[in-house]
Amino acid sequence: MRIIGATTTATPRGWSTQGMVVGLATACLASAGLGFGARGGQPGDKGPPQVLPITAQWCLSGGEASPCIALEVPQSPRQYSMGLQMRPALPPLRGMWFVFTPPSVARFWMHRTLAPLDLIFIANNRILAIEANAPTCPSLPCPSYGPVDPVDGVVELGAGEAQRLGLKVGSPVDIRRLPQPTTLSRPRRG
Repeated sequence: MRIIGATTTATPRGWSTQGMVVGLATACLASAGLGFGARGGQPGDKGPPQVLPITAQWCLSGGEASPCIALEVPQSPRQYSMGLQMRPALPPLRGMWFVFTPPSVARFWMHRTLAPLDLIFIANNRILAIEANAPTCPSLPCPSYGPVDPVDGVVELGAGEAQRLGLKVGSPVDIRRLPQPTTLSRPRRG
């Protein structure tokens, strides 16, 4: 899954608008076979998929036994544009969290994504919209997904996870960054 555009000047946390435009333009050229690939730097070189460290978790509300979703968090324009491209299906309780500061109208597509995904659009610590089981798109053109309202984050999960976990529009969202990449366990309350 890749970000294909935003309708405001908002950019992912810590980026300049110019850097975002350049990064997205490069990603579009690469996906069309006109730019440089993910790793090798040669035209058409797609390289291996990116696998980022787990740097955040979303512990679902509902008591001590509630599950936590381990989240990879892209940091650079290149990581945002790569997303989960060329990755096999995500295991349960794994995902990728895209952060937008300030909130933005974000559109995502499934170009070069190997497995269907659930897209969870988040605003003000609540689920604003869910695009369940977004299908893969091996070749252009691809449809894009996202609500018309601004979001401050999007979480991608394996297809069917949103339903399995009981996620619904309006459900609360409490995603926390981890102090360092780590093996996840349920945080102690106290």
